[in-house]
Amino acid sequence: MSVTLIAELCQNHLGDFELVKNMVDEAVEAGATHIKIQHIYTKNLTFRPQFEEGLTQNGITQSIKRPWKPEFERLKPLELTPEDNRKFVKYVESKGAVPLTTCFARCDIPAIKAEGFKAVKVASYDCASYQLLRELSDHFSEIFISTGATFSNEIEKASEVLKGKRVKHSFLHCVTIYPTPLDEMHLSRLDWLKKFSQEAGFSDHSLVSRDGVFASKAAIALGATVVERHFTILDEDKSKDGPVSIRPEHLRELKRFSELSHEKQHEELDDEKPGWKEILIGDADRELSHEELLNRDYYRGRFASPRESGKYHSATMVYNWEETRV
Repeated sequence: MSVTLIAELCQNHLGDFELVKNMVDEAVEAGATHIKIQHIYTKNLTFRPQFEEGLTQNGITQSIKRPWKPEFERLKPLELTPEDNRKFVKYVESKGAVPLTTCFARCDIPAIKAEGFKAVKVASYDCASYQLLRELSDHFSEIFISTGATFSNEIEKASEVLKGKRVKHSFLHCVTIYPTPLDEMHLSRLDWLKKFSQEAGFSDHSLVSRDGVFASKAAIALGATVVERHFTILDEDKSKDGPVSIRPEHLRELKRFSELSHEKQHEELDDEKPGWKEILIGDADRELSHEELLNRDYYRGRFASPRESGKYHSATMVYNWEETRV
C-alpha cells in the first residue's frame, strides 16, 4: 500500500529559511512524500476579549487563557516571507516531493496560489469553514482536511460542500489534545471517514519521547493512506511543537513500516505492544472531550481575513472572523 507521508515543518523552522532547507533535505531523505509549512501571519491574528484572562467556574475551565499580545509577539518572528514561500515550493519540487501549506485565512488564497502551491492543507478547526473549502477547491488540485475537534455532522457537511468539485480531497482523523495519549486516539474513526473522501488519513500529535511513532504505525496498519507528523531536526525543547515532532529516524521508521505487508505490520505491532487494538481503536462516533472543546473554542476564529469593519479588533486591524465560518 502506498502511503503519503507529510512532514509538517510548522514553526519548527523558527522563521529561518536556511533551517527550512535543511529540514526539507532531511525529510525527503527519510522518506517524506510531502513537505508542509503554514501560512500563519500575525496580520490575521484576531483579538478576542474572552481569551485575555480565560474563565474558570467551580474549578472547571470554561475558556482558556491565551492573550493576544504574547501570541502576536511569539508568532511574528516565525513568519516566512512571500519570497521564502516561493523558494520553498521550488526547493521541495527540486527534491522530488510535493510542497504543501496550511491556509488559515481566505485572504491568503491568492498569495498561496501565486507562490506556486498546487496542494493545500486545512487545519482541524477549519473543517467546518465551508466558504474556505469552496474557495480552496476552486484554486488547488488537492486538499488535505484535518477533522480534529469537528462534529460528525460538520464533517458530513464539508463532504457535501466538496462533492462535485474536481479537487482531490482527503479527510484526516485527528485528536486535538496536545500531546494525544494513546488511549484517546480513536483510530476506528478512519473507517468512518472513508465514507466521505477518496482516502482517509491520520494527523498524529502523540508525545514522541513516550510513544514514538506507534500510533502512526497503527493507523497505517488499519488502512490510513495519509499520515501527517510534525517534523524537526532540532532538540525538542527548541520549539513549541518540539515534543510532538518526529525526527528523521522516526520518519524512516514510518517509511519502512509502510512498505511491509499488511500481515507483517500487524505482527510487528502485536510484538511491540500486545493488546494495542484495545488501546487505540476507541469509538468511531464519539463525543469530544472537554479539552478538545476548549481547544475548539479558542482555535476556531484565531485567524481571519482583515476587513475595514467588523466585530473584533486587533491593535492594527479590524476583523470580522465570523464571516469565515459561514
